[in-house]
Amino acid sequence: MNQLEQLKQYTTVVADTGDFQSIKAYAPQDATTNPSLILKAVQKPEYRPLLEKAVADANGASVDAIVDSLLIAFGVEILKYVPGRVSTEIDAALSFDTEATVAKGRELIALYEKAGVSRERVLIKIASTWEGIRAAEILEKEGIHCNLTLLFSLCQAVACAEAGVKLISPFVGRIYDWYKKSTGTDYTGADDPGVQSVKRIYQYYRKFGYQTEVMGASFRNTSQILELAGCDLLTISPDLLQKLADTEAPVERKLVADANADIQKIAIDEKTFRFMLNEDAMGTEKLAEGIRAFVADSIKLKKMIEELLK
Repeated sequence: MNQLEQLKQYTTVVADTGDFQSIKAYAPQDATTNPSLILKAVQKPEYRPLLEKAVADANGASVDAIVDSLLIAFGVEILKYVPGRVSTEIDAALSFDTEATVAKGRELIALYEKAGVSRERVLIKIASTWEGIRAAEILEKEGIHCNLTLLFSLCQAVACAEAGVKLISPFVGRIYDWYKKSTGTDYTGADDPGVQSVKRIYQYYRKFGYQTEVMGASFRNTSQILELAGCDLLTISPDLLQKLADTEAPVERKLVADANADIQKIAIDEKTFRFMLNEDAMGTEKLAEGIRAFVADSIKLKKMIEELLK
């Protein structure tokens, strides 16, 4: 049995891609997308028709509305290949606007429902800012489930759990990148700071009985993935899914809830959240950088649409 098949015994495997062919090949339970992945996909000739159709059907709609149609088109196609859920991301430019994020979340779900997809099969992806978490809290109460992304710090995870968020995506690889750059150490195995971050969040949630699902994300190598075997879900890029499928070595469960874990409960409010995030240089930098990168890719996607509209 290859490592991918073994991993699926302990963890729900999710494909981190907008590429349907990859999703078909690895039979994941769910799939996640983001602006960067959609931008990458529409530059491939086989996905160009989805972009062209969204533009052709525009009927004078705004560029933002065309982007929404495109996201839904990808989501609907992806759901033909996964039995579970697709995550669709809200424009990161709204990361500090609770009301606009709530409105956009409702819009996207309405578009999915119009396309015949029930809201149970969709996770609305929102950046884990204080404003984003508040928006998710409102959406969750309306039965619109959310995936809180760009998550680097325990304070973000605690705030998400307290808000009743369905799922969080702690970013393993980007945490590793930051520490590798700042210390010059190439971390491996259990010493990897990204791996340690997810383990800490997982144990915190289990100790205090939170229902929020933990989905490790943004991996740089298969070692990081295998160290988190047993996590609720792991979202993995096609190249790393392939490496796991090509390897026969044994996989053991690494994440097990520890009732005796020495973890103190954190009372989180806005002031505590902002202070704790500010104290975490890595979390602060990576959150800001991630939002900037997603906004930049959204702008590129909008420019592609504007060119087609001409």
